[in-house]
Amino acid sequence: MTLDHRVRERLLAIEALLRETEHWQDSAPDSRAFASEQPFCLDTMEPLEWLQWVLIPRMHQLLESGTPLPQNFAVAPYYEMALDNAHPVRE
Repeated sequence: MTLDHRVRERLLAIEALLRETEHWQDSAPDSRAFASEQPFCLDTMEPLEWLQWVLIPRMHQLLESGTPLPQNFAVAPYYEMALDNAHPVRE
């Protein structure tokens, strides 16, 4: 199984999980939310919004175009912190 195939499977699994847990949104955030200069659009989107509306589509675009995937790219540390119930809510 190629790396591209594994990445596609993981993206589909993430989408399925978001849908299953009713975190998948039907409407995109306002266009201004996408103009954020913060990593993960931290100041304009919730973590799962960024996942749905930024990361998943961008990764699919890279795969479709045959563009090399990012190297040394890790979102897990952010999500481990952002989704931790003990972590203070962002203001």
